[in-house]
Amino acid sequence: MASIQEVRVKDGSTHFKVFVRLAGQPTCVKTFRRLTDAKRWSVQMESAIREGRYSPIREAERHTLADLIDRYQQEVLERYGPWERKNRSRQLGWWRNDLGALRLTDLTPARLAEARERLKRGRSDSTCNRYLAALSHALSVAWREWEWIEQNPARRLKRAKESPGRVRWLSDEEREALLKSCRASANHRLYPLVLLALCTGGRQGELLRLRWGDVDLGRKSVQFVETKNGVSRSVPLVDPAMASLRTMMSTRRLDIDLLFPNRWRQATFPRKAWEAALLAASIKDFRFHDLRHSCASYLAMAGATIREIQMILGHKTIAMTARYSHLTDQHLAGVAARMSSQFLELGSRSLKSSDGVQPGASAEG
Repeated sequence: MASIQEVRVKDGSTHFKVFVRLAGQPTCVKTFRRLTDAKRWSVQMESAIREGRYSPIREAERHTLADLIDRYQQEVLERYGPWERKNRSRQLGWWRNDLGALRLTDLTPARLAEARERLKRGRSDSTCNRYLAALSHALSVAWREWEWIEQNPARRLKRAKESPGRVRWLSDEEREALLKSCRASANHRLYPLVLLALCTGGRQGELLRLRWGDVDLGRKSVQFVETKNGVSRSVPLVDPAMASLRTMMSTRRLDIDLLFPNRWRQATFPRKAWEAALLAASIKDFRFHDLRHSCASYLAMAGATIREIQMILGHKTIAMTARYSHLTDQHLAGVAARMSSQFLELGSRSLKSSDGVQPGASAEG
C-alpha cells in the first residue's frame, strides 16, 4: 500500500515523499517535487512489485559504486556551495578510486570497513569520519531516492571517537609580537590579512575570497559569501580592521576586485611571509587557523555569549562553539564576583552596622 508525505526542504518548498509498502517486500521510497508525479509513481511501483517486475537487487547488480558516485556528483552536489562541493568531491574521489569498480551488490559493511582501514593511513579519526559521512550520504540518496540498493551499508559502521579539537590562541605578548612582525613584512598583504582574521574570526579561504563588494565601510561590516557550510554571514568590523581596510582601499588597484590578490591577481595564501613572521615573533606551534580560535577566545573573555560567538564564527551547531565555554564561564565568574562585592558584601556590612550596639549607647537608646 502506498502513502504520500509532504516534506518541507531547506529552500522552503514542499516535496512529496512516497512510501510503497507491501507485505514481504522491502519498502520503496522516492521523493518528488509535484504531487501528480508522486501519485503516478506510487501506482506504477505498487503494480510492478505485485507483478514481480521490480527488485532493488537488480538495480544493485546493474551499477557499480563509481556509477553511484558519478550520478551523485552530477545531481546532488550541485545543491551545495563551492566549498562543500570541493570537499565532498575530494572525499568521494577517494572512495571511487578505492572501491569504484565494486558492484553495489558486493558493497557490504565488511568491505567498507576494510577500505576504512586503508583510509586511516595518514589521516586523523575526524577526517576519516568526514570521508565516511560523505559516502554515507551518497548511499542514502541511492537507497531512498534512486532505489539502487536495499539499504545503506555505511550506516552499520561505527564512527571513530574524535578528539575535542585543539584551542590555541595568542597571548597578549604573542599577539603584539606577531602583529609587529607582520607589519614589518615585505609582503604588504600579510598584516591586513592577519589583522582581519583576528578581528572577524574568518577562515583562511573565506578571507582570501573576499572582494571589495563584500566590504561595507559605511555600516562597518564585512560579508563572507562563500563559506565552509554554504551559509553567508555578516560580521561587524572593529576600528583596527576599519583603519586597515581604509588604507588598503586608498592604495588598491581599481581593476582588481579581490582584497588580497598576489602579483598574478590570484587569491593565494602568503605562506612564506606568514612563516617568516612567526619565526621573527618567536611563536611556535601556531597555525593561521588559530587566529580564528584567538578571535573566539578574545570574544569569550570579553563577555560574549556562546550564541554570539557562534553567529560571528558561523558555526552550524552550538557544539562547535562549546569549546570556548570555559572562557565564558571565567567571565561569568568575574561578573558574579563583582556583583557580590558591590551589592552583597556591602549589604552584609550594612546589616552588621545596624545590628551592632555603639559603644556608650544603651540598648534601649
